[in-house]
Amino acid sequence: MKHGRARLRHGLRRLRVAHLCTVDTSLAILLGTELQVDVDAGFEVYGISAPGPFVAEVEHLGVRHVAVPSLTRRWDPRGDLAAARELLSVLRSLDLDVLHTHNPKTGVLGRMAGRAARVPVVVNTCHGLWAQPEDGLVRRVLVYGAEAFAASFSDVELYQNDTDRRALRHLVPQRRARTVGNGIDLDRFRHDAAGRTRVRAELGVADGEVLVGGVGRLVEAKGVREFSAAARALSGRATFVWAGPLDPDKSDHLSTDQEGVRFLGMRRDMRDLYSALDIFALPTYREGISRAGMEAAACGCALVLTDIRGCREIGQHERHLLLVPPRDTDGLIAAITRLLEDPPLRARLGRHAAAYARRSFDQRRLADASIQAYQAVAHRKGLGWRDGR
Repeated sequence: MKHGRARLRHGLRRLRVAHLCTVDTSLAILLGTELQVDVDAGFEVYGISAPGPFVAEVEHLGVRHVAVPSLTRRWDPRGDLAAARELLSVLRSLDLDVLHTHNPKTGVLGRMAGRAARVPVVVNTCHGLWAQPEDGLVRRVLVYGAEAFAASFSDVELYQNDTDRRALRHLVPQRRARTVGNGIDLDRFRHDAAGRTRVRAELGVADGEVLVGGVGRLVEAKGVREFSAAARALSGRATFVWAGPLDPDKSDHLSTDQEGVRFLGMRRDMRDLYSALDIFALPTYREGISRAGMEAAACGCALVLTDIRGCREIGQHERHLLLVPPRDTDGLIAAITRLLEDPPLRARLGRHAAAYARRSFDQRRLADASIQAYQAVAHRKGLGWRDGR
């Protein structure tokens, strides 16, 4: 189904579709295009999350935001029980046709609450398992077990990378599992020469200087310590900046006292920032598919990412980007040094990354896949949805 054409209805009213995330930032930044596609498809769309500064942006899309104040990113049994009660009350009040859950915590709580509230169609997107195949047995058992248990309450499981789907293949029925990838707003993320000039002037970086940047929450898992170590080792050869918010709710949160890096905080001009960079480096430990990596690629950056699931999907090593092992500071320094010393390589990787992004990372295609999943479940269950065009 092409977005913006079908007008599916339940009886005489529009279908009610809700996307559930932990925080409103995820609704606005990670799911903004998907929400817009749902609105354009004629759905009555709800965004459910903890309240925050992005609510107005979510509602500007034509989405009704519904707050669950007890939701936090941090796992906390007592607080999560309160959040589960609030969420169940919200879901019962909305009379939804579809609940689409996102993020680790709300993926678990939401699938169970959705079924308890008798939402007819419950779909979950796995944005990256919080355990990797190389992690210890105890961690994998806990994470995989929680995901498998939660998946028993959903109708469809959508995965952003095939490694995660295969990791759960013996625990989640594969007839309900699909790998759909991830995407970004390709109309928004493209190289902008004027934006490059403006941001570099703001940062005081001359045309001939090399600007290296990373993007993500200030947590250890994003590789901020390794990025800072590379900045110190390459001091004087490039300017290093990092854009992203503090995340004090997470156990591995960091402050902005990492040496060698200029921390820019949360930015709303990400296209211009990516355009200003010569090198994008993200030494992250885990990803579903790196959204920042996709955005940087679409803007034509030369990329250095970690050789993990969720980053390998951004492109091929040596053709679209350079991959380095996670937690390998020396490898990160070597890759950035190589790009510092070889401007033609930087330019070639940036061109190829942008072309690959145009072919592979359209979030509207992902949104269409979600809607097709809703339809398939409705058809299987005989829910009687009809096309209201």
